[in-house]
Amino acid sequence: QVQLVESGGGLMQPGGSLRLSCTASGSIFSTGAMGWYRQAPGKERELVAVITSGGSTNYADSVAGRFTISRDNAKNMVFLQMNSLKPEDTAVYYCNADVDRSGLGYHYTYWGRGTQVTVSS
Repeated sequence: QVQLVESGGGLMQPGGSLRLSCTASGSIFSTGAMGWYRQAPGKERELVAVITSGGSTNYADSVAGRFTISRDNAKNMVFLQMNSLKPEDTAVYYCNADVDRSGLGYHYTYWGRGTQVTVSS
């Protein structure tokens, strides 16, 4: 099995910063793309940022220039540095990862359980 565990969420004032971390563990041969998604109350889950195994990144327009995604391939970790936080960033943040468990090139997507980020004064 593969487990993804997020950490680093919490309450922050507008304009502040938070850094989210996500660790993938278990039966992992390699990881492909890793990403962060978020879901606000009453809204659908949306992509925040994604990073490939080679380091290419893509961001939602709403966070571009404020958030930075990065990863540590050796530790199967992905990070999300969130700066200039806004109240509309309030959501549960989920990480996901495309994992090859066998080395045969078949990737399956796994999800963490989420971490709450609340931006409020």
